[in-house]
Amino acid sequence: MWQRLTRLLKHRWQNDNAAEQAIPSATLARLTARVAHSESCHSGEIRIYIEAALPTSYLWQDRPMPEITRQRALAMFGKLRVWDTEHNNGVLIYLLLVEKRLEIVADRGLNARVDADTWTRLAASMSSAFKSQDYEAGLSLAVQEVNHLLQQHFPLAQHQQNPNELPNEPVLG
Repeated sequence: MWQRLTRLLKHRWQNDNAAEQAIPSATLARLTARVAHSESCHSGEIRIYIEAALPTSYLWQDRPMPEITRQRALAMFGKLRVWDTEHNNGVLIYLLLVEKRLEIVADRGLNARVDADTWTRLAASMSSAFKSQDYEAGLSLAVQEVNHLLQQHFPLAQHQQNPNELPNEPVLG
């Protein structure tokens, strides 16, 4: 009970523009450019979703925060339609600011080629940037690592272009 109450207060303490304050418009523009550049090298689609705090319905769950964060990332993967790509190779990079937690959710086309431990290791390797509140560096590294995997497994043929099925701009929630 106390754990859930503490969690609720921590998340509700965030103000309405916490995401905008942590990720200014210039940073959003640079992240958009990184995603666009990345997608010129493979047929995959990368989305970034940055959320200041979780909705209350998630906070009352009697489960560990990593499980709750993963559940929310999966929900946003569906809501943003990251699964809806021709080659089933969309990837969501989800950042929960208040917890400084990153989740990477990949569609079945890429998950068939990359094991779950790889995604967990990638997310954990970026945690130091988030702990020091260098969100741009952490997200840029995430895009770079996801880009590497997409180039390896879904490279574009010579003179082929990525159809850009999803927007490149990060979403602030």
